[in-house]
Amino acid sequence: MNFQFLGRFFTIALTATLLHLPALAQDVIRLSTTTSTENSGLLKFLLPEFEAQSKTKVHVISVGTGKALELAKNGDVDVTLVHARPSEDKFVAEGHGVNRRDVMYNDFIIVGPTADPAGIKGMKDVTAAMKKIVDAKAKFISRGDNSGTDQMEKAYWKEIGTQPVGSAYISAGLGMGEVLTMAAELQAYTLTDRATYLAYKAKTGLAIAVEGDKKMFNPYGIIAVNPARHPGANHKGAMQLIEWITSDAGQRRIADFKVNGERLFFPFANR
Repeated sequence: MNFQFLGRFFTIALTATLLHLPALAQDVIRLSTTTSTENSGLLKFLLPEFEAQSKTKVHVISVGTGKALELAKNGDVDVTLVHARPSEDKFVAEGHGVNRRDVMYNDFIIVGPTADPAGIKGMKDVTAAMKKIVDAKAKFISRGDNSGTDQMEKAYWKEIGTQPVGSAYISAGLGMGEVLTMAAELQAYTLTDRATYLAYKAKTGLAIAVEGDKKMFNPYGIIAVNPARHPGANHKGAMQLIEWITSDAGQRRIADFKVNGERLFFPFANR
C-alpha cells in the first residue's frame, strides 16, 4: 500500500474541507431569542419562509432575554430577538450590537387561578393588583431568570416598594411555559406575555386576571451582533434576517400568526 500517496490524499482532502468551512458557516444564522417567540410557535411559523427565500438555516437558541443578550455579547450568536428595551439600548450603547430595529409587540398580563384568592380579576392597574397580591399573601411565581418578563416584574415590585415574601414567592429560574405550568399546579399568579399564555391556556386552565395597563406594553426588537467586536459573526446573514423580518413580507407573516384564531403578535416595524 502506498502510504505516502494516502498521506497526500488525506492532507488534500482535509485542507479542502477546512477551506470550505467558512462558506458552510455562512449558510447558518445563529439567533438567540426569548422563550416567548419559541413557546408560542411563532418562529416555527416565520422561519421556514425566510430560510426558503434566503437559502440559509436559522439555528435558534431560546432563553430569557438576559441570557439571549449575553450570548450575543459573547459572540456566540449572530443576531438576537428580545423584549427588554432598556437592556437592548444598553447593549447597543456599549457597542455589542448594531442596527437595532423594532419588530412587533404584544402585552404582559397577570394570570392566576380561577378562584382568584387576591381578588384582582378585572383590574387594569398592574401595580395596584400586585400590591393586592402581596397583601393577600397569595402565591406568586416569578421567572427569576433575568428575562424581559422577569425584568418587567421586578420593575413593578420596585415601583410599589414591596413584593411577596417567604413561601408566597417562588423564583423559578425557568422559561415562561414552565412557569405557567408551575403556576397552574400551585394555584398561583404569575406575570406572562400574552402569546405564551394563549399557547398554554388549554394546558393550564389559568385565567387572565389583569390586562390593559399601558405599563404592560411589550415591544420586541432585533439586533445584529457588532461585527467589529466579533469578526467571525455571520453579519451578512444577521442583516438578511433583520431586513426580512422588518420588511412588508415579514411583517405580514407576523400578523398572520394566530393560535385558536387569536393574533398573538402585532407588527411594529417602521412605526
